[in-house]
Amino acid sequence: MSQDRRFTALAAALLSILPIGACVTSTPMNALAEVQKTPKSTAYPAVEDAPPRPDKPAMTADEQLKLKNELATARDRQAKSKAKGGASRHEPAKP
Repeated sequence: MSQDRRFTALAAALLSILPIGACVTSTPMNALAEVQKTPKSTAYPAVEDAPPRPDKPAMTADEQLKLKNELATARDRQAKSKAKGGASRHEPAKP
């Protein structure tokens, strides 16, 4: 049997199995495209999906320095109050 006849016989066999309307709308390629169109149902982004970098930083260098100084001042104030022996109003009294 020649190649052309084999191909024709194979095509005829496949077409006889498929329903009439399926030849146009439901080819294996269309079925694959329909499967890929479904949205992802996961609640988490993919590993390689990273958010875009912001255009400007959250804090400038001056703001960072000011915040560090305020935190150091608060830390020193707490250390002084504990050194005096006074309990903080946020800590419960020890029995």
